[in-house]
Amino acid sequence: MQILIAAELAPFRIGSGQYIFLMAIAGQERITQKALSEELLIDKTTTAKAIAKLEAEGYVRREPDPADNRYHLLYLTEAGRAVVPKVQAALDHVRHNSCIGISSEEYALMVRLLKKVLHNVSEQVHNRE
Repeated sequence: MQILIAAELAPFRIGSGQYIFLMAIAGQERITQKALSEELLIDKTTTAKAIAKLEAEGYVRREPDPADNRYHLLYLTEAGRAVVPKVQAALDHVRHNSCIGISSEEYALMVRLLKKVLHNVSEQVHNRE
């Protein structure tokens, strides 16, 4: 799926590793990079690289957090707001094509199970730290 997503998002200069951050910020602006990492269960280094790429493409901007100057709040730019519906349409297209022959109930079960696996793996990594 990542190969298909990368191809769909190429016209927007968004890699398959960045769209999840863009969409998460779209759903919850004024989030810190640290909170975003925690929410997505992705390490801070990967998050920093993805945000830097989205910022370089003009989709995301950072502002110092007035409550704590050690952190930056993430926002979408106008370009970021404009590209979100296009990215969502591309993701919907890939999902639709990858679900041929799978019922909506089967797909929902698969997603729930994968989330459980991700949670379990994340807990194991967290317990090692």
